[in-house]
Amino acid sequence: QVQLVESGGGLVQAGGSLRLSCAASGRTFSSFAMGWFRQAPGKEREFVAAISWTGGNTYYADSVKGRFTISRDNAKNTVYLQMISLKPEDTAVYYCAAGTIYGSGHGIQDKYDYWGQGTQVTVSS
Repeated sequence: QVQLVESGGGLVQAGGSLRLSCAASGRTFSSFAMGWFRQAPGKEREFVAAISWTGGNTYYADSVKGRFTISRDNAKNTVYLQMISLKPEDTAVYYCAAGTIYGSGHGIQDKYDYWGQGTQVTVSS
């Protein structure tokens, strides 16, 4: 079992920055691929970014490429999502997820076995 707790959300003006953190406990963090997904009001949850279990590969949705950066610190059992140049359309609840993924599929929600409770990000115009 893995427990995931997100933090770092909040209210920010358009053009601002936030860094989300996801702290993991339980089974060996370093063996899991980690992902960030988000769900805006009235919309389905969508992929944002992911990082492989080795940390050597990162994946991004087209909508956040160049603005968001995912990273992991296995010593701290934590994955981060640095977000810059935020836009009102980035407003959503952001979820952290962990899964045993090798090769392709880092953007697929069904590949992830464990999910956090989410943290709200609100970007005002």
